[in-house]
Amino acid sequence: MTPAIELSHVTKIYRRYSSKRFATLKSALLSGSVARDLKAEKTFPALQDVSFSVAPGRTYGVIGRNGSGKSTALKVIAGITKPTSGAVRVNGRISALIELGAGFHPEISGRENVFINGIMLGLTKREIADKFEEIVEFAELKDFIDAPVKTYSSGMYMRLGFAVAIHVDPDVLLVDEVLAVGDEGFTHKCLDKFGEFKRRGKTILLVTHSLALVERLCDEAIWLDKGKVCAEGDPMRVVGAYVSDVGRQESEQLAAVDAKARVNVAVQAEPQTPLPDVHGDMTRVAEGRWGSREVEICNVVLSNAEGQPSQAFQSGDVLRIGIAVRAERPVTDLVFGVGVFNAEGTCVYGTNTDIEHYEPAELSGEASVLIELGPLDLIEGTYKIDLAVHKRDGAPYDYHRLLHTFRIQSSVKDVGIYRPKHRWEFSPAIRIAKGRQGQ
Repeated sequence: MTPAIELSHVTKIYRRYSSKRFATLKSALLSGSVARDLKAEKTFPALQDVSFSVAPGRTYGVIGRNGSGKSTALKVIAGITKPTSGAVRVNGRISALIELGAGFHPEISGRENVFINGIMLGLTKREIADKFEEIVEFAELKDFIDAPVKTYSSGMYMRLGFAVAIHVDPDVLLVDEVLAVGDEGFTHKCLDKFGEFKRRGKTILLVTHSLALVERLCDEAIWLDKGKVCAEGDPMRVVGAYVSDVGRQESEQLAAVDAKARVNVAVQAEPQTPLPDVHGDMTRVAEGRWGSREVEICNVVLSNAEGQPSQAFQSGDVLRIGIAVRAERPVTDLVFGVGVFNAEGTCVYGTNTDIEHYEPAELSGEASVLIELGPLDLIEGTYKIDLAVHKRDGAPYDYHRLLHTFRIQSSVKDVGIYRPKHRWEFSPAIRIAKGRQGQ
């Protein structure tokens, strides 16, 4: 079977030019530096030896970080730009919705833009006239279709562009992250249209940051990073690999930020404001570190259930906090404490060894403590950790305030802080199915 879309060893290289600006063209000519200052200084590859094919009737998802080459790949397929090397083949009529408002002239009306865009996409004027009312109805722009496009909101731009693109009745539809500006109702209408296209055997190439949408709609997916193919195939597997890599990079970034914060905080004998207990208002104390240092926290390592260092976790994972401590002289009045806070400063959980009736005997020299928290039934977000070693009366030996960070990732976008274990039950009169997006 001939592929609907095929990229073979495609590379696209862009050039960076000097940022120097001339006051006037005359000054540039007199200086004799126009050619020198407008010469390409560097090149960077937006795509590097990318190959993939999409069979007719398949929905293909393209995922990756910003700057990974996703939009460049779509522009190459749409013919908007040419590859530096390699070959691109597309079979059938293409309709592309790549950039918000692309192809629209802001000074003329939506009606005129519909006709211009339709002709650019290969329709005759009669064919556009026959589809016009349907396009306007789908775009929900009946009251604004004769207004200049420059007066449209971003949502109106998107609705009109999408309506034109899908009513061209293409064999191949290219869509680049445009549903993000639509309201909930129109998004559902677009998804229904995707479903109709799939049933009719149309080919869809979808670039999106919505991983749930890729898992729900796509038959196959590809993950691009820095212009290279990192994974391709089953959407669940590709999305899983991408999420793991994002978690790894987030973990590295959080570790670097935390390390910098610990270097920058001044070690104080006492906090700037009174130190509340873990059940009080923890938002009153700012980030920092203080204490007598009779017992010192020398190192802190966050890790997963397997003991691998990490600062990014999935909701429901286990978090292990390893603490290395040191006491120059024997200490018998000893309490270890931990507090977890969300990004807004709300205390999620706090405890210490005194609350839990651990009786200290003695600490001397170097030692370690392991606190295992989990499962972390928390919603997606960033969380901060307080760690402390102090006396039973609260006097701190070493208090780390908000100096350690971890992030919870989840495909479920629920709200709040805590995610309790739960299940749904429906009576036989309710027919409802749980799709991939509900997992």
